[in-house]
Amino acid sequence: MTPIKNCILNKDTTKNPIWLMRQAGRYLPEFREIRKSNQDFIKLCLNENLSSEITLQPIKRFGFDAAIIFSDILMLPYAINQEVKFEKGFGPKLGDLNIDKIKQTNEVNFTNKLNPVYKAISLTSKNHLLQNRDLIGFVGAPWTILVYMLNKMSPKKGLPKKFFNDTLLINNLLDIIETFLKLHIKNQITAGANVIQIFDSWAGLLENKIPDYIYKPTLNIVEYVKKLGVPVICFPRGIKDYKKFCEIVKPDAINIDYEVDPIKIIKEIKIPVQGGLDPKVLLTSKENLRKEVEKYLTTFKDHPYIFNLGHGILPETKIDLVKELIDIVRNFK
Repeated sequence: MTPIKNCILNKDTTKNPIWLMRQAGRYLPEFREIRKSNQDFIKLCLNENLSSEITLQPIKRFGFDAAIIFSDILMLPYAINQEVKFEKGFGPKLGDLNIDKIKQTNEVNFTNKLNPVYKAISLTSKNHLLQNRDLIGFVGAPWTILVYMLNKMSPKKGLPKKFFNDTLLINNLLDIIETFLKLHIKNQITAGANVIQIFDSWAGLLENKIPDYIYKPTLNIVEYVKKLGVPVICFPRGIKDYKKFCEIVKPDAINIDYEVDPIKIIKEIKIPVQGGLDPKVLLTSKENLRKEVEKYLTTFKDHPYIFNLGHGILPETKIDLVKELIDIVRNFK
């Protein structure tokens, strides 16, 4: 069995598999070369040959234990007829929300629109580099997708006061999001993804309403993935109570963010754990990197643990420190 699946399904503690969120991306010179001549990010995600090549770049360079398909959680709003574009230095910008236009999307339209993503997964899964490695497919959690669709950009400054005004629209939208998230997951698994990660990047924005907007909708998705026979990892970034999340949502593994104390997590959580390291540690020194990495490895020594970060790898990360990170994890006793 592959290292990630062995850790999650067999609760294996003899090895700490390693992969990094956003490992296929902006810190790699070979990715930046491709990006130079492919300015439109959505079009790049829909180029099956380049998407597959980018997905495999960090496997070729570092030999991570898993690949994660080069794509984006916002491919979902794009596929249900909301305009999505990425502006350099700003991030994602979404068009006005037209619920009637969104409701015109059917399963065939949706699958056809994202077919290049599924072709990229199929192409990548057959590559010899993925022998004995997992290929991770992913989606945004319902709450995070809802936030982007209504807010129309990253809510870095928090949600506007009027965000929850139209509960009818929100509930309507959540139903649509859930339907197409399930289809997107099914299509990724059919194409060759054998692990699914659910990114709830903006879970930390909610102080209350968590049961309605995070627990319930995410549980529906988790149960669906489990029925398809594939392990599911959740990453409710910024959530205050990981223990309660795990008890209610019941993912197969939980990715923790860098603001939580790993010692608290080990005391409270029984399922396999992934991640935690602050990506900024990869901008410091080899000495500091070793100290911080070994803190996580020591804490989770007798617990099924997949080494990862507490958020995506930063664009300014040095290649040498990524190599050093892998050496520390691989040689830890």
